Order: sequence, then C-alpha cells, then structure tokens
Amino acid sequence: MRNGFIYLLILVAIIAIFFTFFSGSIGGNKEISISEVIRMAGSGELESIEVGGDKLTILSNSGETFESRKEQGSSIVELLEAAEIDPLVSRTDITVKGSSGLSNFFGLILNFLPLIIFGAILLFMIRQAQGSTNQTFSFGRSKARMGTGESSNVTFDDVAGVEEAKQELQEVVEFLKFPERFLAMGAKIPKGVLLIGPPGTGKTLMAKAVAGEAGVPFFSISGSEFVEMFVGVGASRVRDLFEQAKRNSPCIVFIDEIDAVGRHRGAGLGGGHDEREQTLNQILVEMDGFDSGTNVIVVAATNRPDILDPALLRPGRFDRRVTLDNPDVKGRVQILEVHSKGKPLDDDVEMQVIAKQTPGFSGADLANLANEAALLAARLNKKKIGFAEFAESIDRVIGGPARKSKVISAREKEIVAYHESGHAIVGHMLANADPVFKVTIVSRGQMGGYTRFLPEEDRSLWSKAQFKDRIGAAMGGRAAEEIVFGEVTTGASNDLEQATNIARSMVTRYGMSEKLGPRTFGKREEMVFLGKEISEQRDYSEGVAAAIDDEVLELVDNAYKNASRIINSNRDKLDKLAKYLIQNETIEGDQLIKILDDDSPESGKAPTPSPSSA
Repeated sequence: MRNGFIYLLILVAIIAIFFTFFSGSIGGNKEISISEVIRMAGSGELESIEVGGDKLTILSNSGETFESRKEQGSSIVELLEAAEIDPLVSRTDITVKGSSGLSNFFGLILNFLPLIIFGAILLFMIRQAQGSTNQTFSFGRSKARMGTGESSNVTFDDVAGVEEAKQELQEVVEFLKFPERFLAMGAKIPKGVLLIGPPGTGKTLMAKAVAGEAGVPFFSISGSEFVEMFVGVGASRVRDLFEQAKRNSPCIVFIDEIDAVGRHRGAGLGGGHDEREQTLNQILVEMDGFDSGTNVIVVAATNRPDILDPALLRPGRFDRRVTLDNPDVKGRVQILEVHSKGKPLDDDVEMQVIAKQTPGFSGADLANLANEAALLAARLNKKKIGFAEFAESIDRVIGGPARKSKVISAREKEIVAYHESGHAIVGHMLANADPVFKVTIVSRGQMGGYTRFLPEEDRSLWSKAQFKDRIGAAMGGRAAEEIVFGEVTTGASNDLEQATNIARSMVTRYGMSEKLGPRTFGKREEMVFLGKEISEQRDYSEGVAAAIDDEVLELVDNAYKNASRIINSNRDKLDKLAKYLIQNETIEGDQLIKILDDDSPESGKAPTPSPSSA
C-alpha cells in the first residue's frame, strides 16, 4: 500500500515536469522579441495585442499568433510611444487583461510544482523511515494497560467465596488509602502479594477489586508480554513499567501469569543467561529497589508457585502469599448469587440446592453455569430462569451439551442402560460411597451416559474405606455388563482407568497397603492445583515394583468381585432401573432413591460431579 502511494507520487511528478517544460511547444505559438513586436506594430502588421502581466499574445493581420514578453510593470503603450509609434495610427487593438497578480501566483506555483512534489516525496520517505525507527525503539516500552481506581467498577462486593483472601488484601487497601496510619506505627506494608490458586478461582478479579477499593491507578500486564525475540527487550519493559508506576504512585502493578518469566533460574538445559532470566533479574532489582516513600504494590498471580524462583518469594519481594482455592458450599452460594444479579429467577430456584450439586466447581465454572442457564431460558423464550435450566447447565458444564440426535441401536442403548444402572446400584449399596444423585443414558461429549455422585459435604480428607468403595462403584458398570450379557464392552475403559489410578495412589502415595506398609514410592513432579503428574522418578527396586502391581491388582480385583456380588443380590432393582432408563433416558432425585431403596436398609443418601462414563 505504501509503495503504491510512493509510485503514484512519482508518476504525478513526472507528468507535472513534462507539462511544465513542454507546454510551450505543445501550444504551437511562435515566440518573438519585444522589438519585433514594436516593428510589426509600426508597420501596421498587427491586428491586436493582448496584455496579461508581462506576457503578450499578438495576433497579426494574416491570422498568425505570436507570443512575447516584456519587463514586469512596463506598459505596452509606453513602449510604442517610446518608439515614436502612435497606437491609434497603427490601428492595433491593445487589450489589457484583469489583475495579473492571481495569474502570476498560479504561474509561480506551476513553475515550482516539480520542486514541491519532489519535496513532498522526500518528506514522506523521511517520515516513513522515522516511523520505522520509532517502532524499533518502542519494543523497550511497557505494554501495561493503565486504569484508575475510579474507572474500575470492581470491588470486594463482586468477589465472593474467598473471605480469607479478601481480609488479607484489605490490609493492602488500607495502606494505600491511609499510609500514615501504618507509618506512624513503624510498619512496612508488603511490597509484593502473590495470588496462588487453580485456574478460574478469581485471581485477576481479586487484583481488580483491590485497585477498585483503594481508588488508585493500576497497571495490568501479562508475564508473557515482557519477553520478545530481541535481547534486552524484556528488561527494558520492566524498567519502563516501574518508572510509570513510580510516577503514578500510590498505585498497583498487576502481573498475571508471572510464572512465564519467574521460573527458577538455571533449571533449563545449559543453564544459559537467556532473555527470560534477564527479565526476571530486572524484576527482582526493581522490587527490591523501591524507595520507602514510593507506595507501589506489586500483585502477581500464578497457579504454579512451585516453579517460581526462590528470590521472588523471599521477604522484601513477594513476601505475602494469598491462596484462592475452589469455594466450599457456602462460597458457591455467594458466587452464584453474585452472578445471578440482574437475572430474572423463577421461585423454584434455590441457590443452596444448586451449590450442593456443584462441588469442585471454580468461580469461573459457576459464572459459566449462571450464563448457560440464562442462555437456555432465552432459547426457550421463557420470561424467567427456572431450576430446570440450572440443572441442565450443570450437566453441560460437566459433560458438554446433550447429543440427543446421536443414533444408537436398541442393543447398545440397553447395554448403556444396564452399565449405568450397575454404577448406581453398587454405589448406593456401598456404605462409604458418595450418594447417587442422577443417572442418564443421554450422550454428552465422549460419554454414552453417566452416573453422577454427590457427596453430602465437601471433604479434603479421604479414608481407605472411601477409596475402596469408590473403586467398587466404578467397577459396577462392567460387572453389570458381564452378569447380564455374559460379555464386557469398551464402555468401561474410563471406569477401569479411574479405578486403577485410585488403587495405585493408595499404594504408592498414601501408604494404604498392608503388605508394603506406610511409605511412599516414587518422587513425583506435579502441576500444583491441577493434580497432573508430569514425571516420576523411581526410587524402588524391580521387586517392589512387582509388589506394587500385585497390590493394585488385588484392590481392583476385590472391588470387582464385591460389585458383582451386589449386582447379583439386587438383580431385580438393576432390571427395574435399566428398563426405566431405556424408556425415559434420565432419572434423578427422589424417584431414583425410590427404586434403589425398595428393600435396602441403607437409605437417605443424597447427593460432586464425579461422573462415570459408559
């Protein structure tokens, strides 16, 4: 685009130069001297002389047209009189055109037009070069987005389910508002606050709320925005960011995903002093070099605190760590109420009931849940959002939208129904398993159907008996298939994976093996909060490895035998539940408990989503 514009300017310049220098020859008029004009006027050869400034257009008696020029300001009549020629005698018609100033101006412009166009092209090229240079040097400028506390409409009222974290950060807000109160006591506010928690727990929202509550400017930037392919750019951006922060103090600097630049130094191959490490070094210097009178607080967020450099976490830098975990039942109720503000809710919607059905959900999951419910109600042209929309939204968040159009054979539908009924029967009969809440054979995502278990209360500690019953409930689907159809299908693949993982964790991590005793096996590196194992380093012999495999096999095998025993003892309930699912596809709540509790002494269990897929 720019090159095309330059080429167009060059073409216009060439055309203007051509017309300027060759306009005289194109016209065809012969130019004669002023003395020749006087001679022809004296001899009566001219019919008329038209005067335009210093330019003369002469028409002869024979019809020829000539051009001539006189000195600027002199009169053609005076020239003829000086030559002793009477204009009247010569019968030459002399016409003087109007004001010549404007025509002279345009003539001057025309004469300098090529120079003007050439200068414009040169200026354009210089400015383009300067723009490229400025763009090059702008790499070192911070990309932080600045906001003001007044412009931020996020406060602590918009953050729910993390009361302890809000109390920790309230101290930061108080210091930014009333620093003299703390300085009078000789106290020093933490220079850095590290927000730690799994994705979706509201770390970024909390930082915005701190800025909104304090009413001070805040700078927001992601850790990955510091690093570029050019060496030294990251460190330059860090310097520029903190210079801006000092000029606008008191203020807050928020660095999201700080693990992008704050990883442990020297941990990579070769341990080189790369661009990321230079950026981290500059952050360390800037945080430790604040003046005592500079009220700048750095708030950073990460879900990988285990990989951060120790220098970042020492006192004087990020010396206060605030953990934001997935909310409990009370927190989920508060979050749902926050995200339901402004939404028309039906009278049957009880946030306490919805919160109990969503254990393990993060704040972002609950926000998505409320939004999905609103979308479903709007799609159905409803005036209010009912409990049915929230229930469907829970299933959507867990497994995705229902695939009701998926075509399956009657035989496959029957297998899925018995499979899910097996999970429900075994889970209901085991004393330490979570209560069964919902069973469906409607396909969602990769699941042909699922059974949803909901614990009566949130828990963070698990017993050996609870683990064993979880394995048993997972094996219920495969046991039902084998007993009813005399064969097993691939539908139990996910169940087997869950059961094996639980059994191996019991043996190698929690010391729940009677044969191997209370010890752990293997050193693991995991992604904190995400629960994903990256690698395991063996610290045991091949003989111990074989013993671990035997223990895992025994746990899973015993759970499978127990599940098969329960299925055989409750075959009538299994058939009844499976037939209901084949006809109605979904069953939950009291209706489900009624089928499961016909003759069972264990009843009254009620309802995280730990769906078991078929």
